[in-house]
Amino acid sequence: MEKLLLLLGFIVVKLILGTQANEYLDFNVTEIDRIEELEFGFSKYICLDGTLPGYHLHRGHGTGANSWLIQLEGGGWCNNVRTCVYRKKTRRGSSNYMEKQLQFTGILSDKAQENPDFFNWNRVKLRYCDGASFSGDGQNQAAQLQFRGERIWRAAIDDLKAKGMRYANQALLSGCSAGGLAAILRCDEFRNLFPGSTKVKCLSDAGLFLDTADVSGGRTIRTLYNGVVEFQNVKNNLPRICTNHLDPTSCFFPQNLISQMKTPLFIVNAAYDTWQIQSSIAPTSADPSGFWHDCRLNHEKCTPAQVRFLQGFRDQMLRVVRGFSMSRQNGLFVNSCFAHCQTERQDTWFADDSPVIKKKAVAIAVGDWYFDRAEVKLVDCPYPCDKSCHNLVFR
Repeated sequence: MEKLLLLLGFIVVKLILGTQANEYLDFNVTEIDRIEELEFGFSKYICLDGTLPGYHLHRGHGTGANSWLIQLEGGGWCNNVRTCVYRKKTRRGSSNYMEKQLQFTGILSDKAQENPDFFNWNRVKLRYCDGASFSGDGQNQAAQLQFRGERIWRAAIDDLKAKGMRYANQALLSGCSAGGLAAILRCDEFRNLFPGSTKVKCLSDAGLFLDTADVSGGRTIRTLYNGVVEFQNVKNNLPRICTNHLDPTSCFFPQNLISQMKTPLFIVNAAYDTWQIQSSIAPTSADPSGFWHDCRLNHEKCTPAQVRFLQGFRDQMLRVVRGFSMSRQNGLFVNSCFAHCQTERQDTWFADDSPVIKKKAVAIAVGDWYFDRAEVKLVDCPYPCDKSCHNLVFR
């Protein structure tokens, strides 16, 4: 019986809520439409705290009935006992704290006017509760921590295949932030789930985390990633095409993966990614004097010297994608905004005032690339040229 449970993975468990698994609650639909319920798995595929993982699913229809879009949720990482124990008391480490219903917007929207190319696909949001971009496999018994991200990924995929994804004629694996990194890590594996006749591509939004120095000359993000890879036992679940010649931590950085991938990949990234500015380039740990404090929270308060430093970061990002973008199968949308994650938010995905490059919004760029309507390699001019940006300002 145990073997059967492990094989089935993400069997749906009925929720306390009174509606069926794939229906939506009929609120005022002009304000809240398509609220997707959380479906749970069980057995040994568990979150950091041992609770059940889950996903939200909205069924496709019409021409999209056999098309599948999988969105991997993001939300940072944990790299030691302290950060993982803290995380397991949040929705990033326990389904006890997850919203049981979720509104689908942006690339997950079911409205043609908001999501012209994917609105009627089967759309899935896989919740993130492992802290290692769906890649860890281990445990820390003393701290009562479970690192089962890789198993959560496999169990979810098995369950979705049983729900009809195995018959897909089109599929897109996407993700934002830590989920965008996961989409890169899992992309070729996702392609191999389907027969050659199935059109399969991947999309990484704000997942291009750079192995770069911080403002003190230190390696804040490399230290973080090294902790994640070691503490959560990620190394055995990284693409072999990379680990055959680089150390595991280097293979957790997309820049060492993207040019070797076989599956078509589209990268959406802000050239001045706000998460990387705040947590990788100019974290408080690297800025004890507080020189970067105001700039970190509001780009308009950056000094000319700080802007030059950030332009160097943009230049590094463009060097990283240069070889990748030479492949005709790949796509690129790098805008000069201070933003993070632009495909899940309606205002940055597809709205009247969405950010554009050469008059093309993110949704149109991704759609043109996915459906081979055009080759899409869009790179914005440097800040402050783009007036269409939805820049994030923090308080």
